[in-house]
Amino acid sequence: MKHEARERSVLYDVEAGKRPANVTVNADLLRRARELDINLSQTLEEALVHAVAERARQRWLSENRDAIDAYNRQVEESGCFADSLRRF
Repeated sequence: MKHEARERSVLYDVEAGKRPANVTVNADLLRRARELDINLSQTLEEALVHAVAERARQRWLSENRDAIDAYNRQVEESGCFADSLRRF
């Protein structure tokens, strides 16, 4: 049984105020987005939530890889602490 831990901390403060940001976007893509009434701020924010979550997950796994590997080795060698309680 392999275990992959997940970050459980809060990703960002959803109550924080908004700040302007300058970004550079492909001109034709921007034109099409505006033609389709796509809210650029909302779309960027949603994309950033996913990007930040993924990067935070990767960083957490990298920082904790040794402990995760050690735990998995211990489970392989000794089993899980609750193995004796299982009925399946």
